[in-house]
Amino acid sequence: MKNLFKQKPKTPPELVCLTRDLLLFFERNTETRESKREEKLAELTKLISEMRTVLYGNGESEPHPEACAQLTLEFFKEDTLRLLIICIPKLALGARQDATHVVANLQRQRVQSRLIACEYLEQNLHIMDILIPGYQDDSIALTYGTIARECIRHQSVARYVLESAHMKKFFEYIQIPNFDIASDAAATFRELLTRHKSTVAEFLSKNNEWFFPQYNSQLLESSNYITRRHAIKLLGDVLLHPSNVAVMIKYVSSVQNMRIMMNLLRDSNKSIQLEAFHVFKLFVANQNKPPEVATILITNRNKLIRFFNDFNIDKDNEQFETDKAQVVKEIAELQPRDRSSVELEADKAQIIKETAGVELNDGTSMAPKVENAHEEAAIM
Repeated sequence: MKNLFKQKPKTPPELVCLTRDLLLFFERNTETRESKREEKLAELTKLISEMRTVLYGNGESEPHPEACAQLTLEFFKEDTLRLLIICIPKLALGARQDATHVVANLQRQRVQSRLIACEYLEQNLHIMDILIPGYQDDSIALTYGTIARECIRHQSVARYVLESAHMKKFFEYIQIPNFDIASDAAATFRELLTRHKSTVAEFLSKNNEWFFPQYNSQLLESSNYITRRHAIKLLGDVLLHPSNVAVMIKYVSSVQNMRIMMNLLRDSNKSIQLEAFHVFKLFVANQNKPPEVATILITNRNKLIRFFNDFNIDKDNEQFETDKAQVVKEIAELQPRDRSSVELEADKAQIIKETAGVELNDGTSMAPKVENAHEEAAIM
């Protein structure tokens, strides 16, 4: 007899409609009775959990493609995503996690080969203006950060963020004292600069003049070694990607950028030293070095070669040794262009003779200093 009165399961569109009604209720925020608000919040939590079950299955059965498609179409038919995002601060931790999983799954759902989420976000890019500033609020930063990364899987969304004022704010977010939030901001920053290669190359080419000075001063020269470590690793990944060749050549044509790399070469952290080396070798390998870069390398070449003779990492790394030998060779062969070939060969032989097997004494820095006709400034 009980089965006659068993409640019929809600269809995916019904789940979304009921969820949207509750989200609108909380957006209007007209209910003053706390008991009523708690009742509605419990209903919303249950509905979000049920949507997650539709999209992920329940552990006993796999999600049904048709049900997922119906839920996706209904979810993005109206303003449900924005309503859910602004309601997240009201949700308990478990409901926030369920909501994050629902949004993440919906970003990947295709209906007849269409990415419905991408189409919706292209028409509602202002949603990123809600998510990105979330890093300023400790209570929602991690949830908003996770959702933001899911949204920037779509190239048009990533382009919007890259071209917005949000990019400059990331230099602040990455240095927030809260470690978890700073790390999450760094993860979003990395995603923006690595996922969509052509868009990133276009952004860096257009914004080179302000972006890299900020990157250098705020991140690479940060007093926080974790910030420096993440920043130098990301810089290497960006500059070494084939799509960023033009950006890389411009970066390695700067004396200021080279100075920063040489300082990082003597960082106390071995990982930072190694990543800095991978970037520094680009300066040396550049066959069209600006005169000021070449002059500094030539003037300080003996000290540089001595430094690299003593520069080692803890584990055996054949590629590193090969790269290091090539850097030393390139520096040894660098000479002013107006000198005779006989003088060049004599100097090269003398350099190799002087630096072969040289080791640095403990506590003594043989690292170079910038020397040119106008100034002498410590690099390392």
